[in-house]
Amino acid sequence: MSKARLMQGNEACVEGALAAGVRFFGGYPITPSTEIAEGMAQKLPAIGGTFIQMEDEIASMGVVLGAALAGKKSLTASSGPGISLKQELIGYAAAAEIPVVVVNVQRVGPSTGQPTAPSQGDVMQARWGTHGDHPMIALSPWSVREAFDTAIMAVNYSERFRTPVILLMDEIVGHLREKVELPEADTIEIYPRRKPTCSRGEGYEPYTPDKDLVPNPADFGTGYHIHVTGLIHDETGFPVGNPKITREAISRLHEKIEIARDEVTHVEEYFMEDAEYAVVSFGGSARTAYEAVMNARKKGIRVGMVRLITIWPFADKAIDELAQKVKGILVAELNYGQLVGEVERVAAGRCDVQLCGKYDMTIFEPAEIEAGIDNLISGGKA
Repeated sequence: MSKARLMQGNEACVEGALAAGVRFFGGYPITPSTEIAEGMAQKLPAIGGTFIQMEDEIASMGVVLGAALAGKKSLTASSGPGISLKQELIGYAAAAEIPVVVVNVQRVGPSTGQPTAPSQGDVMQARWGTHGDHPMIALSPWSVREAFDTAIMAVNYSERFRTPVILLMDEIVGHLREKVELPEADTIEIYPRRKPTCSRGEGYEPYTPDKDLVPNPADFGTGYHIHVTGLIHDETGFPVGNPKITREAISRLHEKIEIARDEVTHVEEYFMEDAEYAVVSFGGSARTAYEAVMNARKKGIRVGMVRLITIWPFADKAIDELAQKVKGILVAELNYGQLVGEVERVAAGRCDVQLCGKYDMTIFEPAEIEAGIDNLISGGKA
């Protein structure tokens, strides 16, 4: 795998998922994610895996949950309209604690929007797309190599926490081609499928949490009795209508992620040593933001950049520290304004926060973000 080659972001996502142990893909073709389905269709049968194209997006989500329950590391991929259709079963996966990865290669919305046009308008959908109180992990790569790395990370987190994980790519990265060198397989850290820690005779209950608050239900077909439901349930897996158990069940779903929040929240900083202002960005937009920041620094402007790799859980700690350090934050995102609201929430008025948003089916030009930096410094009077 270490041989350098030209690779597309969607292709790197496939390679990362396979390296992490994914052996089942169920999906429905939709731009700009279709290359992921095509890659899985080509590669899975050759390594003993299974690819199936379902009749629609809802069935695609259902079939990957079934495969995951039967012991297969599973993945599906789609874009905005398809992700909307998957939401009920994403919520089911959160409630029933089924490990699965959902790749969203974002495009312009709402509805059918502009197929294959770049956007980052699904930030809030990734967190709140399905109803009820639930946690969510969502990761966003900014390069082809990072599409590989975050695909592995997404699979590992889904298995470790037994939860759905969103790989929140965008058309820019999905269709980007770069020269990459992938790591050797034996150097990649893979989280294995969790297994029961005791037998039925020793009192096995599928949803009894381990010390990390994550249960170890058996895979279907391994000799254990297991009942799976989207209803609130106790340790046996059977539904209960009890206020105390309901509160405890929902709290545990959140707490199993919260206790590992620092570990799963990945952020990178650039030029922040002397920065008086900062640009916050993610995914494909962060590539342009990086160039804009470099151009601004050449003009003597003391500006840095914070790139969010983990979108959810939100990087409260990093943004809190940032808000205490700089005079202003510019949030560059390809949407009408979504992530900026989270930055404003955490900054809590301690520094100026402005949006550099774009939603016209074109990517940022560095000059647009540079103009946003100038506007931030002038207090919006440019």
